[in-house]
Amino acid sequence: MSWLEHSHRRVVRRGCAGGEEHTASGDLIVGGTDTSSVTIEWAMSELLRNPAALTKATEELDRVIGRERLVTEGGIPSLPYLEAIVKETMHAPTPSDVSMDGYDVPTGTLVFVNVWAIGRDPAVWGHAAEEFRPERFVGSSLDVKGQDFELLPFGSGRRICPGIGLGLKMVQVILANLVHGFSWKLPDGLANEKLSMEEKFGLSVQRMVPLEAVAEPRLPAHVYAGP
Repeated sequence: MSWLEHSHRRVVRRGCAGGEEHTASGDLIVGGTDTSSVTIEWAMSELLRNPAALTKATEELDRVIGRERLVTEGGIPSLPYLEAIVKETMHAPTPSDVSMDGYDVPTGTLVFVNVWAIGRDPAVWGHAAEEFRPERFVGSSLDVKGQDFELLPFGSGRRICPGIGLGLKMVQVILANLVHGFSWKLPDGLANEKLSMEEKFGLSVQRMVPLEAVAEPRLPAHVYAGP
């Protein structure tokens, strides 16, 4: 059973009686690592809080992928707005341990680069540094692969995350299919602007309260069945 087929069995189903079930979005992530699922949960939170961005992403997916298939890894390079959403979400990733020259740091000390603060620095990102704006990455050469120090979700240099390739692909493909495969809204009539974005700090910056959302399949039923 594919991850999306498994997800389809767990998301809200609106039957003839109009009944709904709610599920934490994290439950939709099958086989992902902790940091990948955290990134996807934040991305979905931002999209639910910013309906215009969610609509723009959905329109791109419909235009490029169409409604008769799911998104595969090969389709990601043709989805620049989806890629921009992933980069924008990675403003608050997991810290990285590094060695630093010029500082009296005792041997064996674990040093964390505050990439969360870098991603919100107005000197780098302008006055709208804390706003969710995927457009800032559309047409930009900035990447997350360790060469641009403004954006270091995976670290850089010798100690860059060894799982960068797999992790990035997982986030992109899973997020693309969540947006493409389902229509999303917040439960109980919660207004978008009222969605809590409170953070809980640790080795990864997680949501203080897990995201809950209502999803409805938006593609033909045969698409979810897979090959």
